[in-house]
Amino acid sequence: MSERLKKIEDILRFLYGDSDGRAAWRRIENLMDEFSGREGPRAGEVADGAGFTEKDVALITYADQVQSPGEPPLRVLADFLRETVGDDVSILHVLPFFPYSSDDGFSVMDYKEVNPEYGSWEDVKKLGEDFDLMFDLVINHVSRESKWFSQYQDGNPDFSSFFIDVDPSWDLSGVLRPRDNPLTTEAVVDGEEKELWSTFTRDQIDLNYGNPDVLVKMIDILLFYVARGAKVIRLDAVAYLWKKPGTSCIHLEETHRLVKLFRAVLDEVAPEVALITETNVPHEHNVSYFGDEGDEAQLVYQFPLPPLVLDAFQTGNASYLNAWARELDFPGTSGGFLNFLASHDGIGLRPAEGVLPSSSIDRMVDLAVKHGGAVSYRADRSGGKSPYELNISYFDALSDPNGSEPLGLQVDRFIASQAINLAFKGLPGIYFHSLYGSRNWSEGVKRTGRKRSINRERLRLSRLEEELSREDSTRSRVLRRFKSLLEVRRNNRAFHPDSDQKVLDLSPEVVGISRIPEDKGEAVLCLHNVSSEMVEVSLGRGLEVPEEKLTPVRDLLSGKEFRAGPDGTVKVGLPPYGVRWLKGKPA
Repeated sequence: MSERLKKIEDILRFLYGDSDGRAAWRRIENLMDEFSGREGPRAGEVADGAGFTEKDVALITYADQVQSPGEPPLRVLADFLRETVGDDVSILHVLPFFPYSSDDGFSVMDYKEVNPEYGSWEDVKKLGEDFDLMFDLVINHVSRESKWFSQYQDGNPDFSSFFIDVDPSWDLSGVLRPRDNPLTTEAVVDGEEKELWSTFTRDQIDLNYGNPDVLVKMIDILLFYVARGAKVIRLDAVAYLWKKPGTSCIHLEETHRLVKLFRAVLDEVAPEVALITETNVPHEHNVSYFGDEGDEAQLVYQFPLPPLVLDAFQTGNASYLNAWARELDFPGTSGGFLNFLASHDGIGLRPAEGVLPSSSIDRMVDLAVKHGGAVSYRADRSGGKSPYELNISYFDALSDPNGSEPLGLQVDRFIASQAINLAFKGLPGIYFHSLYGSRNWSEGVKRTGRKRSINRERLRLSRLEEELSREDSTRSRVLRRFKSLLEVRRNNRAFHPDSDQKVLDLSPEVVGISRIPEDKGEAVLCLHNVSSEMVEVSLGRGLEVPEEKLTPVRDLLSGKEFRAGPDGTVKVGLPPYGVRWLKGKPA
């Protein structure tokens, strides 16, 4: 038995004891053997997941994001993206596209079927011809309307312990959760009323990973997704998997062992596939999902980045962002952080705890409401409520939609924020509504009664095409500017995820990031003005201007050249919310 296979067996024995652990291992081994009959890379042929490069950018989207009457949305999406982004995006994260009952797909009813309203597995396969695909493994819970839960309610013995029947004597006072609704949900099971564990909503019933049958089912689904073309697997809400009364029930050792097991299974039979964990929690807990030995996820969401960038632009001062970035430790894995500013969820505030003062968080909450957004809360240990996330489009979080600022200035501010995200070390993730310049969908909140709908509007193809055809529209301006950034990024080795990052101390208003290739080739110095004022920075040895002091340094975005003065420094002017990506040599 190989070391990796022995590790899988050891984890199973740790979780379930010797007898049940060995039995679970035999079943999982059979699944792996069956899967290994497919064509594809074997262990050792592909190192460390997908092997991301500077050409990789992930786009986050719903399957039915773009709609046209009479056509499957997956097909419409494929054609639209091929036409508008082409090679600018390499990875497509298609949010859950399975039959569901609520939460825009995250209450899964059937893990192995494509929602017929979206299309078919054949349509998913066609998407995979243009992009590497990221699938969600919604791993913590299933829909109350799922087949599994129906079998449980009907008393099928094969599903008798798939869910957690909460004993009233359990001490659950320390359980940490991202919601302020009740922890349990009532349900009738085989004629008897029970209280079942439901971390998120009444419609999302938590699975019982204390039962090895549940884990075996999830391994089967994991390998099914890989066989269907997934190159990245996102483990949704993974931090809450294992339940143990008397504890916080978050980040437990058993949960980390499960992530290690998923990684070991993939490394053995599909080493080209990467794992990413979704854990919207304070930074020290978030990065723990890389694993102490780098044996958990290859990618972890960079959750502090959205609130820190937002704070910088709201105050015109990047001091907190720069200080945090200078101290950031990067994992030694390919990919590392998935950097993002917006997603289908809100702007999480918990990751900013301990990084931003409470006054900054209070200001962000107030401005989100002023800009037409809302705030979601979670229950805290004191019995009160704390802000959990801002529900607002990132564009409107930065600019008041009811204000009088010129649209051009609003777009400049937004693009400057997105440029920081693209400059950061790691793999960039862009939400569809950011790439195409969407603003608050307040009508959607009224229609659904859910705060998160504000950033989840589905768009008619005809309307989207019309807006993009107008050069002065918000969508057209944002997409053009985004594409310029993406083109520069993919054509410069300095933006490789493994290239070094140095955050320069230039000015409180400036985020200066030097990206230095591993081969010590030409660095790119990325300068971003987070303020509404003109800022001039002086660059000396940080760019190592050649001895011929008049040799120009070029902005890769505008083509503008900057020459060293008599004192050997290069002075670079940054207009309000200006961005300069300068080609130079590392310090």
